[in-house]
Formats: sequence, C-alpha cells, structure tokens
Amino acid sequence: MANQVQDLTPDEVSKGVAEGRYLLVDVREPNEVEAEAYPYGVVVPLSTFDPKAIPDPQGKDVVFACRSGKRSVTASLAAQAAGLPYDKHLAGGMLGWKQAGFDSIKKNP
Repeated sequence: MANQVQDLTPDEVSKGVAEGRYLLVDVREPNEVEAEAYPYGVVVPLSTFDPKAIPDPQGKDVVFACRSGKRSVTASLAAQAAGLPYDKHLAGGMLGWKQAGFDSIKKNP
C-alpha cells in the first residue's frame, strides 16, 4: 500500500485542535517559529527530523504543519516510513492558516 498524506484545511485543523482531536506538529525551523508560531504547535524541525522526537499524541491524530504545506508532506511520509500512522497535514501551511483568518503567535524580536 502506498503512503499517502491527507490534506486538512485550516478550518479542520483549528477545530480538531480545539476539540482535542489533533496534535499539531510544526516542522519549520526554530528561527521561523521564533518569528511566528502556530497556537498549540509542538516544534519538531524537519532539518533534524526524528519521528521519535514527536511527543506521544495520547490518542490524538498527529497533523504536520509548515509554511506552505511542502515540508509537512515530507515529514508525514518520513513518519510513515518509520512505521508511524501519521498521515495528515495542514494544506497550505502557515500561509493558508493566516489566509483563512486564523491567528498566529507573533513573538517580539
């Protein structure tokens, strides 16, 4: 069976996180997250990606997120290759998240 990654909309992800169904894993680099973060995101940078670094989702579905939706697909495929059932990502990433009207956490320099 081929690995595949399920696209989720910002609406679906926001609702799922709020309802406690999703664990949002941000695979952007620390400097990107420092500038702007997802609310409730857990950071596991793709450059040093280790599926074992993802916290135990405790029954939640893991949803990967990045800036535009490319690295989150890569992370999902890497996690699946490591035998984890993490097949969801935020389509459009942070760009789509903000375009959909959701807040990000801006950190002051």
